[in-house]
Amino acid sequence: MSSALYSLGRWAARSRAKVFVGWLALLVLLGGLAALFGDGMDDGVSIPGTESQEALDTLEATFPQVSGASAQMIVVAPEGETVHDSDVTDPITDAVAELENIDSVAQAASPFDEMLGEGAISDDESAAIINIQMDAAFTDISDSVKDELSNVAADLDAALPEAAQSALGGELFSNEFPGLSASELLGVAVAMIVLIITLGSFIAAGMPLLNALVGVGISTLLIFAATAFGQINSTTPMLSLMLGLAVGIDYALFIVARHQDQLRSGVELEESIGRAVATAGSAVVFAGLTVMIALLGLGVAGIPFLTTMGIAASAAVGIAVLVSITLLPALLGAAGMKIAPGRNSKKSKSTQPRPSRSAGFFRGWVRAATRRPILTIIAVLAVVGIAAFPALHLRLALPDASSLASDDPARVTYDLVDEHFGPGFNGPLIVTGSLITSDDPVGLIESVADEIETLDGVADIPLATPNETADTGIIQVVPTGAPDSQATKDLVNDLREMQPRILAEHHFDLSVTGFTAVGIDVSDKLGDALLPFAIVVVGLSLILLTMVFRSIAVPIKATLGYLLSVGAAFGVVALVFEDGFMATILNLARLGPVISFMPIVVMGVLFGLAMDYQVFLVSRIREDYVHTRDARRSIETGFVSTAKVVTAAAVIMVAVFLAFVPEGDTNIKPIALGLAVGVFVDAFLVRMTLVPAVLQLLGDRAWWIPAWLDKAMPSFDVEGEGITHELELRQWPAPDNTDLVVAEGLTLIDPQDPASTIYRDVNLAIPQASHARVYAKNSEQLSALLLTISGRLEPTGGKLKTCGYVLPTRSRAVRSRVGYLYLPQAGLTGLRQLLRESPRALILDGADDLDQYTAAQVQRELAQQTALPALIVGTVTGAAQAMWPENLPVRDAVLNYEDLSLQASLT
Repeated sequence: MSSALYSLGRWAARSRAKVFVGWLALLVLLGGLAALFGDGMDDGVSIPGTESQEALDTLEATFPQVSGASAQMIVVAPEGETVHDSDVTDPITDAVAELENIDSVAQAASPFDEMLGEGAISDDESAAIINIQMDAAFTDISDSVKDELSNVAADLDAALPEAAQSALGGELFSNEFPGLSASELLGVAVAMIVLIITLGSFIAAGMPLLNALVGVGISTLLIFAATAFGQINSTTPMLSLMLGLAVGIDYALFIVARHQDQLRSGVELEESIGRAVATAGSAVVFAGLTVMIALLGLGVAGIPFLTTMGIAASAAVGIAVLVSITLLPALLGAAGMKIAPGRNSKKSKSTQPRPSRSAGFFRGWVRAATRRPILTIIAVLAVVGIAAFPALHLRLALPDASSLASDDPARVTYDLVDEHFGPGFNGPLIVTGSLITSDDPVGLIESVADEIETLDGVADIPLATPNETADTGIIQVVPTGAPDSQATKDLVNDLREMQPRILAEHHFDLSVTGFTAVGIDVSDKLGDALLPFAIVVVGLSLILLTMVFRSIAVPIKATLGYLLSVGAAFGVVALVFEDGFMATILNLARLGPVISFMPIVVMGVLFGLAMDYQVFLVSRIREDYVHTRDARRSIETGFVSTAKVVTAAAVIMVAVFLAFVPEGDTNIKPIALGLAVGVFVDAFLVRMTLVPAVLQLLGDRAWWIPAWLDKAMPSFDVEGEGITHELELRQWPAPDNTDLVVAEGLTLIDPQDPASTIYRDVNLAIPQASHARVYAKNSEQLSALLLTISGRLEPTGGKLKTCGYVLPTRSRAVRSRVGYLYLPQAGLTGLRQLLRESPRALILDGADDLDQYTAAQVQRELAQQTALPALIVGTVTGAAQAMWPENLPVRDAVLNYEDLSLQASLT
């Protein structure tokens, strides 16, 4: 991957005009699609398979009058008067008449109409509620209809006495469309300051911001355009914006910082861009993929709106990665040398950055963390444990009007209803069931209502009635508790536990639904999905990190550290949103449960971000350990070389996430705070303090892995080691060398028996277009060598180039150009097929095992080739002589046995 990124980075730097035009064209295209076909956001929540959703779907067919969304208008009479006074009654009556003339309003229930049920007037007659039932679901009510309702509410307020109060709210107005505020800009400003300090240049600091803004612009427009194909929750663009902004800045920071270091070391501009994209860009791609996989894992919950949210957020991260490895190199190319103040005047081939001025601070940090590792581990665990403790009482619920700003009309309605009627009137439950088998549907529904009224937690039953065809009945149940209270949840469970008895006694298949019940079911299903999702994320973490770090202890330690960060994030969210810690500073409208999908979203996003810091920090420690084999020394050297950039990245992440808390959307606030706390804990306490202490304690054991597991797993080059190795051998063995195959000290150790060597210190030099025979002591040794030089087997040591490509880094390119054939198995058919692919070189193995007839056929086939590729034939006994065509010109064919242009012998 690093080789491909190297080429991509150099191309983007050279072809920056094309890159700029391409991204700009994509922005314009998506903007046009969003404007022409975008269908708007919605906050509808449906969960197929839950009792509340199935009951709601049934009511839509059998009792449409109560299946749609609902709204409320509340009127509070002036002090000393009641709602029965004419100056209050008349405006209410006029408002009800206006409401009934609005399209999409199925029914506007006057509080004075006794036929429509009780409970619309408070016990002290100081307040009245106009219940408005819509004929469509929440997601199908247009903004124009909402505006008409608001106009009626305004007319009502104008007609009431001056001292009276009125407000419009209810389910239909319980959510507001999220927007940007000044606090988000403050987060960007903090990020800019950190970038200037870290990169030392206004131009360099501006690039990560521009990189992130382009990414979030494209991802946001893509989301709005996608509304043409399905419903998307209004929280989705804000989540996408928050993540895209944070990772877009951070990913660009890693690449720009690497590019600056290389320029200061004397690396030429375009070469430095390619190397930065190949090295830091490789880590960016890996980190981005882990975030994307974790976000796509939100589909584990089986909730459509959450799956959509995960896909959209994953797309935002993916776009941030693509922009970072294409647009950013183009920007770096356009900036030229201005991006690296303090560049060395003399060019140097060294790619090692000069020591940072902050190295002393971070050297002191890591030494303090590793001086007494056990004490450090205990201290970190204690601090994180204290932060995580409040998570034990974390409660989840879907947001309602109570979480809106205190001056929002829907929030005013909620508070007035709570004050004059009780909290349960803000979230009534609907109990429904079939009446098909009943001879007395009215009596049956009233009997069931009487039994429900005896339950604890029931404040009132204002309505119990069958539909017009008397085949479905509904009972409106007002709880004593608020919609998001534990008491209301307990009541829903008690009602559902009644179902078998009610069915047996009354043949009424009781189901509980309504806005409040749907919210409870969403929270329960999300809670049930949390453990499977955690298992998926933790398992993925272990697998990915094991493949990256080739270790058993490091992945386990990293995964446990991630869980500590998650626990601390949940604990602080509970402390703030439920216990009220710093609630005023963070501008919380109301204390209580946090949004149901907060835990699963925070876990998914934080997993990917934690892997960022793990990869960027620990991979450098591992790289130093591989070179020095000094486990403890490599902790300090690796830490110091990366800590500055990791610190800057974490500070930027925390600033961007925190900026969405004070004035952010209600749904985003707890997610943003959880991510800010999680990133802070993970970066500074876990990765930069706990990890060095644990590595110090383990020493060499930290990097142990069973040989069989190391062999079985694929390898990820997340730090660009492959391209580094390739660049080191670019001029080897000579700048103008054009040999087909060149090897020096090539060695292969038997993976099944590390004490045994298959071949050692092999030196080869096979010129282009020549034909050679390679000797070996035995067939196993011969096949191993031929497979190695054809890019199909990775050597243990030494240097090797085939067709000008460094192996094993460019093994894929070599395999596409060099054909390998084991003749006894492939036969003449395999040879013909391979020759049709026109390889640059053909390696034939197993010649010693051919009978005379087959060898003659191979000889004829080779002799008939008008453009025979370079040929390498392996042999143990010399039997390959029988295959060599004798009638071909020397320069284009294999030479006779006695006249070989090259022989390579293994001893």
